[in-house]
Amino acid sequence: MVATPPSGSRTQYETDDNQEKAVSLVSEARQDTEIDLEFLYTRDIEFRQETLYFIVVDRFHDGDPENNEGPNPELFDPERQDWGKYWGGDLQGIIDKLDYLKNLGVTALWLTPLFEQVEALFVDNAAMHGYWTRDFKRLNPRYIGKGEDPSLNRTQEQKNTTFDRLIEELHKRNMKLILDIVCNHSNPDFSGKKGELYDDGVKIADFNDDKNGWYHHYGEVTDWEDEWQVQNCELSGLATFNENNSDYRAYIKAAIKQWLDRGVDALRIDTVKHMPIWFWQEFNADIQSYRPDVFTFGEWIYNHPSDDRSVEYANQSGMTLLDFGLCVAIRAALGQGAEGGFHLVQEIFDLDYRYFRANELVTFVGNHDMPRFQSLNADPDILRVAITLIMTSRGIPCIYYGTEQYLHDDTNGGNDPYNRPMMTQWDTDTEMYRLIRLLSGLRRLNPAVSMGGHWQKHLEPDVYCYARRYRDSICFVALNRGETATIANVETELPDGEHTCVLTRNKFEVSHGKIHNLEIPTRSAIVISHVGERVKGQTIVRVQLNGVQTQPGETIVVTGDCPELGNWDISKAYPLEYINTNTWFTEIPFNESVGKMVTYKYAMWRDGHAPLRENLVARRWVIANEGTVKWRDVWASGVEF
Repeated sequence: MVATPPSGSRTQYETDDNQEKAVSLVSEARQDTEIDLEFLYTRDIEFRQETLYFIVVDRFHDGDPENNEGPNPELFDPERQDWGKYWGGDLQGIIDKLDYLKNLGVTALWLTPLFEQVEALFVDNAAMHGYWTRDFKRLNPRYIGKGEDPSLNRTQEQKNTTFDRLIEELHKRNMKLILDIVCNHSNPDFSGKKGELYDDGVKIADFNDDKNGWYHHYGEVTDWEDEWQVQNCELSGLATFNENNSDYRAYIKAAIKQWLDRGVDALRIDTVKHMPIWFWQEFNADIQSYRPDVFTFGEWIYNHPSDDRSVEYANQSGMTLLDFGLCVAIRAALGQGAEGGFHLVQEIFDLDYRYFRANELVTFVGNHDMPRFQSLNADPDILRVAITLIMTSRGIPCIYYGTEQYLHDDTNGGNDPYNRPMMTQWDTDTEMYRLIRLLSGLRRLNPAVSMGGHWQKHLEPDVYCYARRYRDSICFVALNRGETATIANVETELPDGEHTCVLTRNKFEVSHGKIHNLEIPTRSAIVISHVGERVKGQTIVRVQLNGVQTQPGETIVVTGDCPELGNWDISKAYPLEYINTNTWFTEIPFNESVGKMVTYKYAMWRDGHAPLRENLVARRWVIANEGTVKWRDVWASGVEF
């Protein structure tokens, strides 16, 4: 039998024997015996409660000065004045600061790509960012120990590099590693060399001698509104892979699986809009079959919920996306003081129904491709309001390195490369450090924040109040970008009585669900949390249903052939919670049926009308022996019975 992993653990099922065994066990699933099929019936790690922290590795901390010069010393600037060269940050530097990050409340580190890069300048820039890969199966020698042989970097027998120690130290602290990967391109033209790609040191492709068709050769994109050009032509002169080449697809998937085998927990994927959706569907299907628990999110730059194509990728590609739509709205409302203010933010939330997984979009207020937030607005109070917003609203928040230290450089408006300064301060007493730590803890403590619906309670350009709700857990948030404001009556959904702000420890009295004469100080936030009873069970199934339209008074339930789902008695079916007009969600505790296959389908309870059941035979799932798994389904057309 396959060992059952504990909740949140990583599982690896990498042999053909295990896959054959899985097929055999599926045929036995109809028998009433205990079976362990987590590698087939486990979904990606639950990331909605995580706090991500994005690090440009070269600019974080130099923990090992001996590796600074790398294979080409000319690319290293010890004075840290040339923004296009390496400055010495490495993986040992991250290891050295893990306790600092853990105390900050960070639970997952997203690192810029760690692969071996070309060692030359292109337009006066080295590949310190990590997106000009030479070999996807080797580590950048500038990030590991000087004596660590690159030929050992791919082996599973000797996990003895700084990379492996980083993963070990992260997992000791119950933290996760997110690997940044690039499937769209390799490297640009360096003195006549372009797209020279290696497989663990062996050259396998060359853009200028591409007899096996590993690359597209259509020149650079000239019309960004032409979808064919965006997906086939070059981005800034980068050698663009030909996804139709099966050898390329086999190579890139094998390379990424190697890093998953080393302990990587999740993937961030670069430039997903530049490859067709079928490629991502195949890629993610293959990766998730290999490691069913991997969480994946992609970069569709400046995606927006009104953009059909980016929404299609968010819903159908097998990964979620970085939420540029919300980021741009927050930067306009708070960073640039746009007249519409918080109305711009609410307009994005009003379109959440377009997504199947709005609660798993990765949210942020700045990154390595745009000026830092404080280059738009230097007021640290406004930055704290912005961070409070992404930490308490739907989605998975990602903090850009140094934000907690108010790190920014406003040269040239803070544009690239000045949005990537060296981290120089490690103060654990800044107000921002404290705020992130408190709100990260809140995300893990209160399920309303990580899983609940978003309910607007008060909205004007300068003041925004909302409640997050899941079951009987509530989080009420009030934000103010302007001068001190007072709201006569605001609905909170909190239980009556005295409540304490998570951030300020100020007391607030709730009567009939409302706070009267709520005063919100200048450029500040109020966060009040009420945690209800958590769902408990040997195995928790987190159920999410999309694609169903309901009216007031209608409730979605899940019914099935087990006690937890009412044994097909629809009056005893398990109800879901409304999240938005496209999403219903709940957590179901399983005890009696763990280790067994269950059949289930969804139905709609309707006041005064016969229930509406899905028009399909049933869905099937093996309930893991313990831990947390997810069902993600789309409503089949209903029929009355």
